[in-house]
Amino acid sequence: MTRINKKEYITEFVYGGIDGAVTTFAVVSGAIGASLSPAVILILGFANLFADGFSMGVSNYLSSKSQNDIASTHSHKHPDTKPPIATALVTLSSFVFVGFIPLLSFVIAPFSTTIDENKFLLSAVLTGCAFLVVGAIKGGVVKRGRARSAFLTLVMGGTAAAIAFFVGFFVRRMLGF
Repeated sequence: MTRINKKEYITEFVYGGIDGAVTTFAVVSGAIGASLSPAVILILGFANLFADGFSMGVSNYLSSKSQNDIASTHSHKHPDTKPPIATALVTLSSFVFVGFIPLLSFVIAPFSTTIDENKFLLSAVLTGCAFLVVGAIKGGVVKRGRARSAFLTLVMGGTAAAIAFFVGFFVRRMLGF
């Protein structure tokens, strides 16, 4: 039995984590831009979290399985590849875990007036921290500079969130709400 090297799954962790945080925070940002209620934000956020997370896990599984199948048909020896179910589970887990961070302040807001009044700001700060941590982990594993990787991840995630916010804002205005 071969031992699994955790570094082997950095691609799936980074891909799932960043996409989970980006898409969930984009949903939150777009909903805030459209002035939707916190209840609607939670509904949309959790729907995104689980449906998109599942979709990414399945897509990763099918992609990895296809890649393994291609490698095994072009080689007489057994390919040294990662098990598709493992890559799918890492992607899904990372997506859901990191993707929950933008929703956290909305989940706990009813229990604290301070958080309730600042839930979007707290969501943005927590999501920014998640981008920095995932980027730093990636940078450390691939030895390309933690700070640079963390910063680039933050900029890319922040850009997606800004786009979603302004789309929500402008669509709401165009519809006359």
